[in-house]
Amino acid sequence: MQAPVLVLKDSLKRESGSKVRHANIQASKAVADIIRTTLGPRSMLKMLLDAAGGIVVTNDGNAILRELDLAHPAAKSMIELSRTQDEEVGDGTTSVIVLAGEMLHVAATFIDKNYHPTVICRAYNKALEDSIAVLDKIAMPIDVTDRAAMLDLVKSCIGTKFTGQFGDLIADLAIDATATVGVDLGQGVREVDIKKYIKVEKVPGGQLEDSKVLKGVMINKDVVAPGKMRRKILNPRIILLDCPLEYKKGENQTNAELIKEDDWEVLLKMEEEYIQNMCMQLLKFKPDLVITEKGLSDLACHYLSKAGVSAIRRLRKTDNNRIAKACGAVVVNRPEELQESDVGTGAGLFEIKKFGDEFFAFIVDCKDPKACTVLLRGASKDLLNEVERNLQDAMAVARNILKNPKLLPGGGATELTVSAALKQKSSSVEGIEKWPYEAAAVAFEAIPRTLAQNCGVNVIRTMTALQGKHANVGNEWVGIDGNTGEIVDMKERKIWDSYNVKAQTFKTAIEAACMLLRIDDIVSGIKKKQAPGSGPTPSKTKIEEEGEADNDQLIPE
Repeated sequence: MQAPVLVLKDSLKRESGSKVRHANIQASKAVADIIRTTLGPRSMLKMLLDAAGGIVVTNDGNAILRELDLAHPAAKSMIELSRTQDEEVGDGTTSVIVLAGEMLHVAATFIDKNYHPTVICRAYNKALEDSIAVLDKIAMPIDVTDRAAMLDLVKSCIGTKFTGQFGDLIADLAIDATATVGVDLGQGVREVDIKKYIKVEKVPGGQLEDSKVLKGVMINKDVVAPGKMRRKILNPRIILLDCPLEYKKGENQTNAELIKEDDWEVLLKMEEEYIQNMCMQLLKFKPDLVITEKGLSDLACHYLSKAGVSAIRRLRKTDNNRIAKACGAVVVNRPEELQESDVGTGAGLFEIKKFGDEFFAFIVDCKDPKACTVLLRGASKDLLNEVERNLQDAMAVARNILKNPKLLPGGGATELTVSAALKQKSSSVEGIEKWPYEAAAVAFEAIPRTLAQNCGVNVIRTMTALQGKHANVGNEWVGIDGNTGEIVDMKERKIWDSYNVKAQTFKTAIEAACMLLRIDDIVSGIKKKQAPGSGPTPSKTKIEEEGEADNDQLIPE
């Protein structure tokens, strides 16, 4: 039996063993260090140049990492963590990277001492289970109908962001928007679909204080014939279509052979009658507003305006669905199938307004809207983009609380409590796993330590004082006030975190650290680009083991 042969092609580069693990740890630590300064309310902002040459000014972890172009595969996988966190819970994008970086950093010592990665991962997973148990123990339930408590929670979550300086404004918008689109699924479960049913419309100009949540939908469209159609209608009857109101074109090339002169007129008449019939089918239901996702011909526009009906054409499908949810209409595919129940009567007002050079259609004052638009006003596009990012985070936090109404202390108090509990428990862990388990407990302190660094206080003194407090029972809610750097009770300062965000942060960070630790080989198959003008480089020697290879792959006989 001949041994398997491994042939590495010229373009393949291979590294393995502890060298790879150390490279992965260093790359992950570098990513964590990039955004470490953006954690907490006194954090720094980053100015980034995006691929298109535009400028992004933000302190949102995910927004910063999204713009980075990193070569190392471990660094790329760290960036993915931030994206996952943002999609899953919408907040904690910086914390998850800092925590994962620290988990890998403390594991480096054990790699040097020839601990097997599986042993370290086993200890980390045990630490994760115990940390989630600690979270369950210290979590505090919240009443989602208590607006003041909800406001405090959302405020403390976006207090670390740029818009924290605008007080309650963003928190109010987020709570109003999520409360509007929330749907009860029964058994106390609420579903809030932020992506589908909440549209953030950014209109430069005015002041940030002019921003509001509309009880309905706003779209960047004007009526088809501004001079002939009404631009303001009270209690409109709305019909939504996703078919064109024009003569159907042939699928492919159509040839019509006309013998008599009159045939041409007959053909045109048939087209006109087809459109007229379509419009008459719509007008039977006495609508005030017809909206279609496709085209609307001049003739159809004439019939509709003659009947006093306003029309909007070429609307996005997502906007059409939002209007349907807001005013209770049903999007109809064919005018023949239209019924009275498909007509939307829930809207109180249809109006066209002008902001700057553009016209916007408002369908507002809806009775029970299940979709809404958040109208943001502000001085510049950069400001509006940052406010939108912060608003998305705030809405995600409000959604998390509606889904799972439990609170945890902010300001690093949760991490310190978990760290103290794990340190205590590490004495009962048997065998070689005891040391990595203890190291994981120490790694949790990275979050409060980073908060202290960003406040500008003496880190060692602050951390020692906090560890001393958390060593005694009953101080679970003691943490750092990110603005002043004081050690205070989080309940008094109303600095809170959502349970979902914290649990997801811990799970994502530890699972990612385990995954990167278990990598022992990086094989790169990317060919380096040759500089123009340089001659062909001599090919590297092929590595062959035991005999000649017939093929470029593993060939057991």
